Amino acid sequence: MNNIRLSYFYLLIIHALIALVVFVVPFVSKIYALLIPVIGFYFVYITKNKNNEVLIIAAYMVGVEVFLRMTGGNFNNEYVKVNVIFFMFLGMTYSNFSMNAFVYWAFLLLLIPGILVTSSNASFNSDVRKLLVFNLSGPVCLAISAIYMYKRRVLFSDLQNVVVTMGLPVVTTAVYLFLYNPSVKDVITGTQSNFETSGGFGPNQVSTVLGLGMFVFFTQLILFSKTKKMMILNGLLLLFISYRAVVTFSRGGVMTAVIMIMCLLFLLYYFSNSKSRTKFTLVFVLTGLMAVGIWTYSSLQTSGLINKRYANQDAAGRTKKDRLGGREEIMDAELRLFIDNPVTGVGAGMGKQVRKEFFGMEIASHNEITRMLSEHGLFGIFGLLILFITPFILYINNRQHLYFLSFYFFWLLTINHAAMRIAAPAFVYALSLLLVQVKIPEKAENSVD
Repeated sequence: MNNIRLSYFYLLIIHALIALVVFVVPFVSKIYALLIPVIGFYFVYITKNKNNEVLIIAAYMVGVEVFLRMTGGNFNNEYVKVNVIFFMFLGMTYSNFSMNAFVYWAFLLLLIPGILVTSSNASFNSDVRKLLVFNLSGPVCLAISAIYMYKRRVLFSDLQNVVVTMGLPVVTTAVYLFLYNPSVKDVITGTQSNFETSGGFGPNQVSTVLGLGMFVFFTQLILFSKTKKMMILNGLLLLFISYRAVVTFSRGGVMTAVIMIMCLLFLLYYFSNSKSRTKFTLVFVLTGLMAVGIWTYSSLQTSGLINKRYANQDAAGRTKKDRLGGREEIMDAELRLFIDNPVTGVGAGMGKQVRKEFFGMEIASHNEITRMLSEHGLFGIFGLLILFITPFILYINNRQHLYFLSFYFFWLLTINHAAMRIAAPAFVYALSLLLVQVKIPEKAENSVD
């Protein structure tokens, strides 16, 4: 146990140092981005994926994606999604997949009509391939990840290893944000999302990954901190990452993290016996005190502007007309497109072009649900139904998956405010399909039903 604790501590130090090195020598980010899949492939090759090592590699890439993007390490916007897809296929090669996962193959087939519509209707100057890759890489990443993870047996401790692996690069991201902008007070002038506190990158995506990090280190704090030192370490990490998430002024990731934590606490409380429930009083009190502390400090550092941000007010205290930063108009436009094209939609990726004609400028969708409706029509509805319903059907006989609701709502809430720009919602959704067991199952750990 001591060795495990030391390795965890040193991994955190290493990932903090990575942020420092990249901050000083930015080009290292590209080397970092290249080394991860190369080392990951070698790791899977020598282990033959006996313990679902592809999940560890894919989880790490999901956690590091935003850091690579903000530091120029990504070779293209779909780099991480393509790598996740590759490692999922590699895992299937070594460990097969459940034949019952056909429902997600059906989801992939439902995307084809939208592709055909785009191919036939796109203007001569349109880069059809770019349109399709940008809009379909997320759904394809989700489907392939879901096929690999569908009812795959894992221990809860192994699942936590995957979760922590996602969290380690989030530490790198948070440290880099501190180095990029150590004084939040000096750059906060309004209540809009802030690029300075987000490392010069999109606050929405930074907030999303930091919110995921909040959940990761909350689980480490309440479930896997066996000593006071570990409690202090994980508590400080949770506070630091939460603070940096709040001051991005992007609400989506923070609110999603809060709901994930609430879902976990609900399931832990619901499945606990009466003796254990009394102990949860301390957990609830501790969680509440930490939340108040984070918010109070954030409010002081932003001169109260963060309060106005979450109250949907501008810097002068006036209530804003829209609550979603202009996203309502885009969603309304997409719903109108669906009503006008209810069967096949306007075609995969074509919504952006149609909105350019409607608004006079190119506006990307932030909502994956309305995008699926407008671009895929009736086929999009069937596809969404598969995504919405299937995890709950599996959960009926999968009650030991304590993170199920947290993972499911991370996906659902994230695709409503950040679409599927990054791989995180796709991969985390698939994690909800794992067959989690607290005790060692009779079958091999990487087997599937």
